[in-house]
Parts: sequence; structure tokens; C-alpha cells
Amino acid sequence: MLKYFYMLGVALVLGGCVSTYDPSTCDFGANVPNQRPIQFANSSCITETINGENGSISIETTCLKPSDTAGIKPYRGSNQNPTEPVTGVTKCAVNIPYIGELLFDRTTFKGWEGNFDAFRIEDGAIVGGNLTKRIPRNEFLATTKRYSDFELSVTFKLLGEGANAGIQFRTERIPDHHEVIGYQADMGQKYWGSLYDESRRKKIIAQADFDAVMKVVKLNDWNVYRIRCEGPRVQMWINDVQTVDYTEPDDSIPRDGIIALQIHSGPPSEAWYKEIAIKEL
Repeated sequence: MLKYFYMLGVALVLGGCVSTYDPSTCDFGANVPNQRPIQFANSSCITETINGENGSISIETTCLKPSDTAGIKPYRGSNQNPTEPVTGVTKCAVNIPYIGELLFDRTTFKGWEGNFDAFRIEDGAIVGGNLTKRIPRNEFLATTKRYSDFELSVTFKLLGEGANAGIQFRTERIPDHHEVIGYQADMGQKYWGSLYDESRRKKIIAQADFDAVMKVVKLNDWNVYRIRCEGPRVQMWINDVQTVDYTEPDDSIPRDGIIALQIHSGPPSEAWYKEIAIKEL
């Protein structure tokens, strides 16, 4: 099995995309925003950048299956100056879900605050919870910066039977408490794709079509949530399928706040978050 490391300089972009690759074919990783080492653990690949719509960047990768690599040297070099050609390939296409500023650098909690006993960094992702013991209470890892109108993209996966988690936005910390108050893009159980009002109205305020959402959700695998807030309007997508289009009727509800990542109390479970990026509108 060949391991291949490829350095690709990618500037942050302003358009939105959704990840569509098959993780079993090509495993993408990154350590820093503008100098992206990409590791293909199970194949040898050539990668090229393709300009997408609205300023987005797509990554098209041509990969050698492990069974095709016998007697072929690993490809090395840049896509402009390759030093080894590769043949007998299978292709996978990837749209990296960067839409602006990266909020997580994949290695540190810089720009985030919360209970670091409940969250860790593993394999370039923020992980809340564990798979060995019960989660005693809701925990939230929050940005130190506030946001108002924005488009947010988060790649995530949820592990564990009965797991629940969510992405908070236009949210506030409750003083001297572990809870927060604000909107949540929900995930898990019967709540996939729905908009929940955490600690305020304490209910689903926009219900997703569960059957439609579950046709695109990849259980126990990576998915992409996209959240757009502009004025009173909140829109949400999972894997590029819209789940919510909600207009807030209550003008007293704040239209700014922190962003926070949740692991819900309950059975042993983990919520993984990575490629967290935001474009302020």
C-alpha cells in the first residue's frame, strides 16, 4: 500500500462547496489553511485544483487503487512539475467545503473556549465526548469571536448508539453555567437537519423532512452542514440538501452571537468536527 504526501498551496476562498468524495478511496487531511499537506493513506494520487462557481475551489484527484500499485513508484512533485507519471487510475472528485475564514487550525484550540476535559483534538478534528462512558451533561466548545450575518460550513460525523449533538450559532453562554442559549443545527436521532432553540424556547422551531434528510446523511461517517444567517432568515443544508428555510418572527431574538460545537448528554458517544469555515456577509 502506497502512502503519498502532496503539498498544495490553496488560498482561502469565498464560494461555498460541499464534500462529495468517497473516504474509502481518498483520505484528505490538512494542518494549516494556506499550505495544505494532503495525505492519501490507501492510494497514490495526483491532485489538481479546479476553479468552481462563485469563487469556490474544487479538488479533482486521480488515484491508484492499492491493487494497481505493484511495481509503480509513488508520484511526487507538484501538479505543475510532476517527477513521476502515474497510469492505470481511478478518479474521485472532491469539493473542499471552504467558504471563507477557517475557525479551526486542526492542531490547537486557538480561538475557542470551553471545557477542554470534554473535548480533544484527534486526527485534525475537534472531538466531543467518548465511546466508553456516559456523557454526564451537555458540553459546548465555543468561539471567542461573535458573528452576525454569515455562511458557515462544518464537516462532521456522529458516533455511538443514541448519539445527539449540534452546531450552535447566534448563541450566548449562560453565565456560571455549562449551558448555552441560541439556535442549534441539530443532528442525531429524529432531529437530523432540524433547527432547535437551545435553552430558550427549548423546542424544534423548524422541522426537517426526516425521510428526505436520511436519504443523504451518511451515518457514522463524514457529512457537511452548511448554515446561512442573513437578517431574520436562517437556512440550513446537510450534504447540499436544504433542510430548513426559517424566518424568525420575533424581533427580540438576537441576530448575533458565538458559534459552538455540542456533545449532548446521554449514552457513550462522540461528535467529530473539522473543516470549520465561515464567511461573514
